[in-house]
Amino acid sequence: MSKSPTERLLVIDDEPDLRTLYELTLMREGYEIDSAGSVAEALEHLQGRSYGAVITDMKLPDGSGLAVLRWLEQAARPERAIVITAFGSAENAVEALKAGAFDYLTKPVDLRQFRQVVGSALGRQPASRAPEPQARAAASVVAAVAATALRLVGESPAIRAVRALIDKVARSMAPVLVHGESGTGKELVARAIHDHGTRASQRFVAVNCGAIPENLLEAEFFGYRKGAFTGANEDREGFFQAADGGTLFLDEIGDLPLAMQSKLLRVIQERSVRPVGATAETPINVRILSATHKDLSAEVAAGRFRQDLFYRLNVIQIRVPPLRERLEDLGLISDRVLARIAQDAGVSPTPRLTPGALQTLSRYAFPGNVRELENLLHRALALAGGEWIGAEDLGLPDTLLDDGGSVSQFGTLETADEAPGPGASVVEGLSLPEQLPDDLALYLDEVERAILLRALEQHRFNRTAAAASLGLSLRQIRYRMARLAIADPAPGAPR
Repeated sequence: MSKSPTERLLVIDDEPDLRTLYELTLMREGYEIDSAGSVAEALEHLQGRSYGAVITDMKLPDGSGLAVLRWLEQAARPERAIVITAFGSAENAVEALKAGAFDYLTKPVDLRQFRQVVGSALGRQPASRAPEPQARAAASVVAAVAATALRLVGESPAIRAVRALIDKVARSMAPVLVHGESGTGKELVARAIHDHGTRASQRFVAVNCGAIPENLLEAEFFGYRKGAFTGANEDREGFFQAADGGTLFLDEIGDLPLAMQSKLLRVIQERSVRPVGATAETPINVRILSATHKDLSAEVAAGRFRQDLFYRLNVIQIRVPPLRERLEDLGLISDRVLARIAQDAGVSPTPRLTPGALQTLSRYAFPGNVRELENLLHRALALAGGEWIGAEDLGLPDTLLDDGGSVSQFGTLETADEAPGPGASVVEGLSLPEQLPDDLALYLDEVERAILLRALEQHRFNRTAAAASLGLSLRQIRYRMARLAIADPAPGAPR
């Protein structure tokens, strides 16, 4: 009896020995196999029947495996494509993933990994973890997708474009780099990619790369063996082993030190990890998603981020827009956030924003984005104590709101009626230029540097106190000091 289309595979390779090896390996797994030795022969097969997956070599006698991928995309075919590339050809692998490949393998092909990738492409349960009961797994996936969708709120063009990209990239294994300012919801986007993909029933492991001490990075990422170092009293798995079969989300990837970047690159290339203290590598099957608020292209140019790792991670990039670029979504987001807060607090009915409160919010720039809005609404709900939240409950000073002019990032409001004249003082010791600056970013950096220095000097370079006086966290002021090259005074220097 013929197999269903999802159990039929097409193998494309011009080397008969390799083709036979792939066929035998897959037939043992219960698949029905068709094979081809060229692009033309492969297209003949594809025009005659459907397959669950297409496995193609990159180099073929009459063209490239990418030609098969392009044909599949143009014909809107459902087959998932797995591309086999030459060893060490990172450019080919990235090109294949951008062309729509589900995943790639490098020669010489590891047969265990080969079976694993094919099974993942067809939605078979990864062998590394015991399957959940089918009904329970399906229910948990539906619940996860629904929960994620509830938080990706908005109908603005910007957020709709993000949702469309999520739907597209969730179907492949291509690495995705999520870029956006702090508080925009980068982890939420990563979770949505996981929840909408074939690994939705498996683990999603989120790691904040900037929160782990450098000397613990290797042990946390790759695990360790008992006795590997003082305090290693038992074997322990790392983040990669914990995410095996699922998705590993590396948040703030730009904060990884260079030494760890090279180790991460090897793991991505080899798909195996070596725990600290172990002599052998352990195979892993993980999809990598990463996020950063930094411009990694600039970090590469400055020598702070490896170019080869950047290319591996940045196959597909999703930019999450800041809240100020989609203020039309403010009402929907606020309603959803308030409903969640009220449910957690057991408040009924759910308080709502008055028109005046919503208008006040729409005049605020939200430097902390959606995270700041959530914190602000949480506080406002507690202060309102009723069914409606008014503008006065939001606690936003007038100096932070735009009243028809512009908002200074330093708290000075410039209105259309009361615009300061040329040379008017904005910050003590700093005046606006008579002409607009040629480089606004550089000018604003100088203003920010002056304010930070003033705050640090007032608090005798106590960074915690200086940060608090400016409404910043210790981590934020450290980041700004590093970006603006502000160093602590030398020991013994006047403060």
